[in-house]
Amino acid sequence: MTGSEIRKKFLQFFKERGHAIIPSASLVPENDPTVLFTTAGMHPLVPYLLGEPHPGGKRLASVQKCVRMQDIDEVGDNRHDTFFEMLGNWSLGDYFKKETIEWSFEFLTGKKWLGIPAEKIYVSVFAGDDDAPKDEESIRIWQELYGRAGIKATVADAKKPDIGSGARIYPYGKEKNWWGPAGETGPCGPDTEMFVDTGQRHDPSFGAACHPACDCGRFIEIWNDVFMEYRKTAQGKFEPLPQKNVDTGLGLERAAMILQKKEDIFSTDLFAPILDWIKKAAKNSDARAERIVADHVRTAVFMLADGVVPTNLDRGYILRRIIRRAVRYGRNLGFKSLELAGLVPVVIELYGDVYPELASQREKILNELKKEEKKFEQTLSRGLREFERLAESSSATEIISGKDAFNLFQSYGFPLEMTAELSRERGRGVDEKEFWKNFEEHQGKSRAAAGVFKGGLADHTAEVTRLHTATHLLHRALKNILGEHVTQKGSNITADRLRFDFSHPQKMTPDQIAEVEAMVNRVIQEDLPVRFEEMTPAEAKSTDAVGYFQDKYAQLGGNLKVYLVGNEQRGYFSKEICGGPHVTHTGELGSFKIVKEEAVAAGIRRIKAVVV
Repeated sequence: MTGSEIRKKFLQFFKERGHAIIPSASLVPENDPTVLFTTAGMHPLVPYLLGEPHPGGKRLASVQKCVRMQDIDEVGDNRHDTFFEMLGNWSLGDYFKKETIEWSFEFLTGKKWLGIPAEKIYVSVFAGDDDAPKDEESIRIWQELYGRAGIKATVADAKKPDIGSGARIYPYGKEKNWWGPAGETGPCGPDTEMFVDTGQRHDPSFGAACHPACDCGRFIEIWNDVFMEYRKTAQGKFEPLPQKNVDTGLGLERAAMILQKKEDIFSTDLFAPILDWIKKAAKNSDARAERIVADHVRTAVFMLADGVVPTNLDRGYILRRIIRRAVRYGRNLGFKSLELAGLVPVVIELYGDVYPELASQREKILNELKKEEKKFEQTLSRGLREFERLAESSSATEIISGKDAFNLFQSYGFPLEMTAELSRERGRGVDEKEFWKNFEEHQGKSRAAAGVFKGGLADHTAEVTRLHTATHLLHRALKNILGEHVTQKGSNITADRLRFDFSHPQKMTPDQIAEVEAMVNRVIQEDLPVRFEEMTPAEAKSTDAVGYFQDKYAQLGGNLKVYLVGNEQRGYFSKEICGGPHVTHTGELGSFKIVKEEAVAAGIRRIKAVVV
């Protein structure tokens, strides 16, 4: 079964069960979640999981583009990648554990669907602790389903999980079977995970006993059903939620690996054309390097298509790291300067029918990738020589100082992670604490580039809600003063300030900053009403509402929430597609003040502002 067939079957399955099919959101989060990139299908849905009504109703399903960087060092094994597609379904206060687990089992094992033999599937559940009880309900549901398939499903000993016991259901603690919350507080709950037994031999270096959560590679986690039935409070307590939600995630690459009977995700049709190109073009053979280049270039193409550009900050830092790591491993394969850009058409051909933004951004993707590759190639050889000099000048037990690591970054473009990786290969470490001290002192950058924003909209506090509404006023004011070419390129909101990235070719003048600030404050003083209307994509376009995914919604169906600031009689100041929390009148915001305006990347500016 091809990756395309799996996508279609998943959406068909849940559409037949009353789910609205929603499009993939951008890799750049719109609703200010607490991560730099969309890392799961639920991130674009945080406002709705917290109670906002979704235009598509209470049952939703999608195929979501995702990026996760925490496993970057594992890329090259049989199952880890940095970009992936997550198939997901959600219940917003509708069905709960019974329907969710039954549908998961039916889709995995049903002959009309994926047709995986039931005897190959093992599951895990939450073992219980002082915060929440053992998930006995999920255990009962699984035992009933296994029983229908003629399989006796016993429960493993939570303290000594062992596949040799013959158990089918494995209880684990919070580190394995608990989701959330996304921030310090918010919705969370137990989950149940499904694993497929590949049949490979257990590697005893990962432990004497094998079990579904073992990292030896015998078991592949394929699906995760999260039951959001608790809210974590600021005091660290877990209280029952009045609205219980379901959030699930089925990894497309892993599903393709299993259904296509491959030993790794890179042998599936989702990667094979990319690997074929690399193997034909490479001068040297190195399976791990080939996989790293394939994964990283694929990820870079998707990031660039969603508006990210290489910089030394935040998302741009992550993209720069991805591209430069691909270049480094490309050199191991014998690639010359700018050759990796030849992979871009291969990735677009492979994914362009599902994600048309790849084709529409083709020239930009090629140009940015070539530019970054060329920039890094100019210093890579000298940087590698400098690293070798540093490594040889210290004993095998010493670490590379943070000052030296920062010099490699500043002078040769080596991300800290690359220096750390090269050091590990030589049995050394890096003083990362000292590196970040130098990084912040000399460039004023934030360690947020490691992967996480602080704050966000997860808690929906009054302060965050005020600042989120203020971004709508700021966005419209920027368009009015600078021109309609201004579009949002990202934002991040904490209880203390808002940060708004937007497209504009040059630095704003002091007069322009003052005009924008005055316009926002005038709208606040007028105490205009703020409300939303649900519209079809066509209706939203006809009202000139600002939005970023109207075309995708038009293709897939579903209504949009358009937030309106003002009234019809006097004319609306702002119309914007959004799902986040808002005040009811602009007078609730207070006084708006722009603290800073600065460059982020070529053609991208950033405003930091507060309301007091």
